[in-house]
Amino acid sequence: MPVDPAITLPPTKDRESGDNSSGGDIVISDVLGSQRTINIFAGFTRDISSVSSRLDSSSENTTLLAPINSAITSLPRKPWEDPKEYEKLGEQAYEGQAGEDRAHMNLRRFVEAHVIPVSPWKEGEKVESVGGGKLWWEKKNGKKIVQPGNIEVESVSNKVANGEIWILKDVLNYV
Repeated sequence: MPVDPAITLPPTKDRESGDNSSGGDIVISDVLGSQRTINIFAGFTRDISSVSSRLDSSSENTTLLAPINSAITSLPRKPWEDPKEYEKLGEQAYEGQAGEDRAHMNLRRFVEAHVIPVSPWKEGEKVESVGGGKLWWEKKNGKKIVQPGNIEVESVSNKVANGEIWILKDVLNYV
């Protein structure tokens, strides 16, 4: 079947395996939505323009620490909620434009806590997340554990031109 020259086809490498040893053009944003177990977090990254553009950039390497859906849904509150704001402002803390702005700022803090501006990320290397927290990882019983918090890495799902997606079994402290 002839291909219309106006249509740009994706690279032919295997998108599912994330095999990008040749350095191809696939970036984190290209593969992030293909992982059902982290689709809640993937959606959050699209709502934060600074993170979204970083994941779409081939010039900024990133290790994305993506919590599984069940870790997010089991949180005591939504990532965009802050108990202090409910105490101060009551039930209407997230109503109106000012409330939406507060919720967006809180969601940004949550997402940025899970973005490491380095890839590859070496064991024991202490790195400041985009959100400002100091993180490192170590191996315990053959598993990658992100510190602080002893958060187990379920898997490294994709390795692409601008970094890696690590699937976490829990969320990082984002407060």
